[in-house]
Amino acid sequence: MSSIAVCALLDIESGKVRKFVVNERSIAVVRIDDKVYAIGDTCSHADVSLSDGEVFCDTKELECIKHGSAFSLETGKPNTLPATKAVPVYEASVLDGQVMIKIGDNQLQLSKFATFTFPWAPPKFSTASHSPSRAAKCTQ
Repeated sequence: MSSIAVCALLDIESGKVRKFVVNERSIAVVRIDDKVYAIGDTCSHADVSLSDGEVFCDTKELECIKHGSAFSLETGKPNTLPATKAVPVYEASVLDGQVMIKIGDNQLQLSKFATFTFPWAPPKFSTASHSPSRAAKCTQ
């Protein structure tokens, strides 16, 4: 497993998301204050880039622009319908001002395992859509 620098922390505004391709994998990197999160960039429901979506800082979620599924930045699990499968989660950190993403086969297997076990332990879904005021809380 190796860590790869994708950009400087200052290259991503707090409350924003950027897409990076690392080892042929599209990854959405989100910054909330001085913490970074990295999840698979493709919605598990509609094959849409999650990096085009809204960041909800208060709940640490990234919302897909197509149908409104909001994915946890910490677990990759969708917290709202219509998505029911998790997206991969990657270890992200900041080292000497650089955003580092850890990529490895074992990590991807764990993410896939979580997706397979998901139907037996579904999250609590909310059918309420996120209001624009939630997204506004992310901007500084």
